[in-house]
Amino acid sequence: MMRADALLSRFGYCSRREAANWLRDGRVSHRGSKVSNPAERLSPEQVLVDGVPVPFPNGLFVALHKPVGYICSHSREDDSPTIFELLPPSWIARSPSVQSVGRLDKETSGLLLLSDDGGLVHALTSPRRHIQKVYEYRTVSPVPPKATALFASGSFTLNGEKTPCLPATLEPDATDPYHGLLHLHEGRYHQVRRMLAAVGAPVEKLTRVAIGPLQLSSLSLRPGEWISVNPKLFTSVP
Repeated sequence: MMRADALLSRFGYCSRREAANWLRDGRVSHRGSKVSNPAERLSPEQVLVDGVPVPFPNGLFVALHKPVGYICSHSREDDSPTIFELLPPSWIARSPSVQSVGRLDKETSGLLLLSDDGGLVHALTSPRRHIQKVYEYRTVSPVPPKATALFASGSFTLNGEKTPCLPATLEPDATDPYHGLLHLHEGRYHQVRRMLAAVGAPVEKLTRVAIGPLQLSSLSLRPGEWISVNPKLFTSVP
């Protein structure tokens, strides 16, 4: 149960100071009755604001198909649009705020998870979880056959780093040496691009197609679209 004014602020409708006006105007109801007292305790699951249920009253967790050209930041950089501009405005005002679970660089598209549950975000980004992420790549030059064993060895070290990458599975396209999948269990800075560039095959196009058990292809999302997903999908992931 939450105070009415705290609820309106928590879910991004208005500030706690503005809540009194919303309540006075009859915009909030709880279990079929209008709410006028800012201190009244409400169950978010049973609240209507302007006749509409509170979205994700128990915490937001969605999958987004990130388009190329968008950055994973709350503020614009070099006038680049942010992924949060693809979401309903009230989501941006939620408190705690909506965060991306990890990041994709500006020129990479694909599957991205978003949540306002800080504990869940931390759990899913913890290096100790080793959640698998799968990237589909197209390179400028052919990926050499030696790359498969090199990436899987656990001894491959990125330029400028001291710790080797965790073993990664390269799944080259049997009919196209410029195309394939790379399975990772960590998320270093621009890791896929740096790995492929290191073996002489710079990336031309990169898409994240899976995170753990969640497959982008199964979600039927066009770039810029999002869908609610069940966080319990990840509870069995080590």
